[in-house]
Amino acid sequence: MTRETVPSSRLMGSTATTLSTRHQRVLAELGRFLTVGGVATLVAFILFNVLVHGFGAGRLAVLGDRPILAYVLANTVGMVISYRGARNWAFRDRPPRQADGGRSAYVLINVVTMSLPIACLIISRDVLGLDDPVSDNVSANVIGLALGLGARFYLFRRFVFQGPVQERNVAPRSRHDGADGGR
Repeated sequence: MTRETVPSSRLMGSTATTLSTRHQRVLAELGRFLTVGGVATLVAFILFNVLVHGFGAGRLAVLGDRPILAYVLANTVGMVISYRGARNWAFRDRPPRQADGGRSAYVLINVVTMSLPIACLIISRDVLGLDDPVSDNVSANVIGLALGLGARFYLFRRFVFQGPVQERNVAPRSRHDGADGGR
């Protein structure tokens, strides 16, 4: 092999640094995404349980016989919280792709992925005949949430928020730049 076909340690170090930086950025985004999603999920979880189960002894459950509607309403509130957190914090370095700030794509993705926990809730209630609070929460808020979480993270990064903003004033380095004078 000639010297030109063997990557220099400087070039390999630069590539490793780039990959490391990219992975760090993805992990940071994932952490912020999970935090925002956790807050939104907690709000939706509490609201769902209050609507369906009354969330306490002797309390009237307003939508006790309509768990799907309760789930949709509770998660719509969670979606609003999630969008604000994702836009302003989780994906703050990624400008939205659409003129509306990504709201329409965000809502569409949430509506589509909301079908996963709803399907789990329907299976639990209508197929398995389970309608207690634990069964409702395991099916919709654990299994269904886990199924939709990865899909939403990928879809939001892919279709709602563009790649992170890079410094534009820094000229890209050519492979001949450096201390060795390009040799």
